[in-house]
Amino acid sequence: MSRLRLTLACGDYDRTRPLFDGTIAPEGIELVCLRLPVEDIFFRMARFAEFDAAEMSLSSYLIGMTDDGPGRFVAIPAFLSRSFRHSGIYVNQSSGIDGPQDLVGRTVGLAEYQLTANVWIRGMLAEHHGVPVATVRYRTGGLHAPGRAEKLRVDLPAEIDIAPIPRGGTLSDMLAVGELDAVYSPRTPRCFRAGNPAVRRLFSDVRGTEIDYYRRTGIFPVMHVVVLRRDVYDAHRWAARSLFRAFVAARDAAWQGMDETASLRFMLPWLVTELEATRAVLGDDYWSYGVPGNEKALATLIGYSHAQGLARRAFAPAELFAPETLEDTVL
Repeated sequence: MSRLRLTLACGDYDRTRPLFDGTIAPEGIELVCLRLPVEDIFFRMARFAEFDAAEMSLSSYLIGMTDDGPGRFVAIPAFLSRSFRHSGIYVNQSSGIDGPQDLVGRTVGLAEYQLTANVWIRGMLAEHHGVPVATVRYRTGGLHAPGRAEKLRVDLPAEIDIAPIPRGGTLSDMLAVGELDAVYSPRTPRCFRAGNPAVRRLFSDVRGTEIDYYRRTGIFPVMHVVVLRRDVYDAHRWAARSLFRAFVAARDAAWQGMDETASLRFMLPWLVTELEATRAVLGDDYWSYGVPGNEKALATLIGYSHAQGLARRAFAPAELFAPETLEDTVL
């Protein structure tokens, strides 16, 4: 019997590489794997549904949910990207922004309003730092190249002041010269990476701030899920469980040897020390897949998305995912 042939587009991570090299193969499925930048994957999947399965922004997925649940895509709870986002807030030194509350009334650049990182940033600033979402002016555009627009249609509340930046401009350049007070971005602006003295991060002690956030909330933010196109899922519902198990196995393989001291797996001299420090804060299973144990992180992002005018309603976390991935066989 031939295996089901599926295209899978996702980022090149330690936790996906076993799927790319064939070390891990989903039961009954032949994967045609495409390693692509996530911006390319998200655009092509959201606009054209080009792939059978793909990594997808959790925020974009939520926008596509119907009142009854999943829409064009059906997700499995393999969280390929997780990241604290306090490090993604950059300010111009001359803006007078010394702390989070100083963002109120300012003009902030975003690549897209609906990016998962930006939903998290706005939500955290509103909930923990006294910066209500509607108190900031948002200006959208490309971080390093002109012309970026929202990949999905968003119908935002009237109180949200949002508009594109001038044609030909980029967020990085405008931040550097003070035409934007701040930028929220999952990617590092080129002006900051180049060491431009006019630009700094809002939180000077990013690591300490993010550790404090985790200790207060218990949340390690989820950014991306894996989705199946709805027609593929409806025709082969077993594929959701098979893919989920394969992603779990690939993640587990990525752990192997990470704490080996005899010969470092990666070109990081203090890798083992860093892993120990991370586990001391986040616990051993800090990159967990599945809904159990991730309910609070998922519910928080869903709540932020709904409050910011994106998700239709405050879905329960389990509503987002294929039922086949929510429970497994018990022997």
